[in-house]
Amino acid sequence: MNKTKSTGYQVSIRKTLPITLQDAWNYMLSYEGIKLWLGYTGPMMWVRGQKYTKRNGTDFCVRVYKELSHVRVTYTQKEWTNISTIQIRFIASKTGTTISFHQEKLLNENQRMKMKLHWEKIISTISKHFKVT
Repeated sequence: MNKTKSTGYQVSIRKTLPITLQDAWNYMLSYEGIKLWLGYTGPMMWVRGQKYTKRNGTDFCVRVYKELSHVRVTYTQKEWTNISTIQIRFIASKTGTTISFHQEKLLNENQRMKMKLHWEKIISTISKHFKVT
């Protein structure tokens, strides 16, 4: 689904990797993982309401941090007029762990497509990190 009444345009990308939930969580919340998916290289405190601004003007704010389950942040790029929500969920399965990126409250189809390409690239990079094709 591309657009909903309540959350505007949205995008979801997910992949199940043959890794443990703990390994997925540890990587994605490490310095390297945060730099990959959020582009942030400073110290992080996963506390509700904690705000960050990147050098390029991108702002984000921690909304939810539930260990080994999911994180949610509000996110806006400098040139955007809207604030979106990004959620990363970690779901254990018999064959590994699913890492799911969901972003909502996107302004339009162009913004949605830009972020869809971004999340696809992130999933590809994660797969390469864990040597999965």
